[in-house]
Amino acid sequence: MGASIRAAEVGKDIATAAGALRILEGISFEINPGEAVAIVGASGSGKSTLLGLLAGLDLPSTGAILIDGDDITRLDEDARARLRGRSVGFVFQSFQLLPGLSALENVMLPLEIRGDRDAAVRARDFLARVGLEARLSHYPRQLSGGEQQRVAIARAFATQPRLLFADEPTGNLDSASSLRVMDLLFGLREEQGATLVLVTHDERLASRCDRRLVLEAGCLVVPGVGA
Repeated sequence: MGASIRAAEVGKDIATAAGALRILEGISFEINPGEAVAIVGASGSGKSTLLGLLAGLDLPSTGAILIDGDDITRLDEDARARLRGRSVGFVFQSFQLLPGLSALENVMLPLEIRGDRDAAVRARDFLARVGLEARLSHYPRQLSGGEQQRVAIARAFATQPRLLFADEPTGNLDSASSLRVMDLLFGLREEQGATLVLVTHDERLASRCDRRLVLEAGCLVVPGVGA
């Protein structure tokens, strides 16, 4: 079962030579367990920044983010890392595979970090489920962009996360690869019941979500309109 998310008056500032620059302002919304939500908006609107905050990769300057009612902004980095290892999967636009590890080893890594004894078995299973059973020993440089993203999806789902975050997961892919990645992403998400939050410029991807949150210049302008 997926987890719930609540953002309460979230703001984010970054330091510049001219002083603090506000990236996000007064963001509030709720996402129910098992929902699929797309965060959309123009480039520079704060979408990826917001996604990183929701995933606990960074802390907001103001406000709170609650996962299943627990305020993750009150946790230190070690506690947030444990939460991510236990409950969160993340798919990046640039794949973020380690170049010195094979496809199998890349998928095994988060499982090994959290101490799973069946890491190799589970990693093989998920790579087979994304159609890469013949690429287990291949390194990222030996894989196409679509294949690398499928490895990244296998890695994200292998830990059976309750929350899955995806940042432009089809942004670096051709049309055919994008469609396959979409099908895998939503198929595995439905199977596991995870809550899915993704950032995208791809209308096809956004339309497959239950609803979308629209950001404009760091502000939420459509907090709950159905897709």
